[in-house]
Order: sequence, then structure tokens, then C-alpha cells
Amino acid sequence: MPFTTAIVAAVLVYIWFIEGRAARELVYIPGTLVVALAVWHNTKAGEWGFSRKGVWRAVRAVLVVTLPAALLFLAVGAAIGTLHDRRDFLGSFAALYAWGSAQQWVLQTVVLREAQRATSQNAGVLIAALLFGAVHLPNPFLAPVTGAAALVWCRIYDRYPNVLPLALSHALGTLAILYAFDETITGRLRIGMSYLRLVGP
Repeated sequence: MPFTTAIVAAVLVYIWFIEGRAARELVYIPGTLVVALAVWHNTKAGEWGFSRKGVWRAVRAVLVVTLPAALLFLAVGAAIGTLHDRRDFLGSFAALYAWGSAQQWVLQTVVLREAQRATSQNAGVLIAALLFGAVHLPNPFLAPVTGAAALVWCRIYDRYPNVLPLALSHALGTLAILYAFDETITGRLRIGMSYLRLVGP
């Protein structure tokens, strides 16, 4: 899994050693490297993650899972008293959809496919999901949530290889979390050293 290894290494170096210690513009270096690696991989593999086959079935599949999960988050938030309003729903959704598309594109077209080629169809789904969750450590809320979500996303993508419905799920799920819980629970969705600096010693 050479491309996956290089991509995960680039992300980990940034979130543990660069973010917060250098100019924010430095995010473009690992970001560009990840995109370049994904393009290189996908050029060789011939898969870009935008197949029209079954795209509406994929939308239905992600909504069947995402909407109940979002409602559960909101219900839990209401029960524990952290449910709150946020500004600019559409602007937040657009930004989260774009960010979710990028993450899903790399996760599905590179990480999932390399993991499946190295192991098996089902084992690859599990490996990809575990890696995705692990990248979100040490945030104790985000790591298990993203790992579980990635398990579902990878399974759906394996049947319907289009990342855009998954980005919809990613954005809606994240918005539900942001409305349902406060920053003490979500850790401001921070990961790596940024999370550790947030929670302090």
C-alpha cells in the first residue's frame, strides 16, 4: 500500500508536527502532496470515484444511514442539554461538502482500493475504516465516530463507486454533530497535536 502509506505519513506529519507551529499556508504543502499522490494512483488504477453507475442508489443508501444517525445525534444533544443553533447553515454545509468530497475521494479511491488489493474486498473495507478513524486520534469523540462512519462509507462506495453521495453524508453528519454537541464533547473537531493543545496538560 505505497500510496496509502505516503498519504497517511503526510497527514500525520502535518497534524502532529507542523499545524499550529508554522504559518497556516504550510497546509498547502501536505495538501498538494496528498492530491498529487491520489492523482498518480488514480491515473495508474483508472478509477476516479465519479462513476454514474448506481449513483441514485448510493444517495438512497447514504440517506438511509445518515438521516437516522443525524437525528440520533440531535436527540442525544437535546437530552444532555448541548443542542444549540448555529449561523449560516448553507455556508457551513457547502464548506463541509467540499471538505468531505476531498476526504472521501482520497479515502475511497486510494486507501480503500489499495487495502482491498493488498488483502480482500471485506478486509480492505475494515482496514480503510480503521486508518481513517486512526488519523483522527487522539480526539476521543471524533476517532470512533469517523471510524464507524468510514466503515459504512467504504461499504457503500464498494457497491456504488461515486464519492459525491458520501460527501453528502459526511457534510450532513458533521453538521448534525456541530448542532448537537458543544466543543467540550467534540473537541472542536480537532485532531493530532491541535487537540492536545486544546485540552491542555
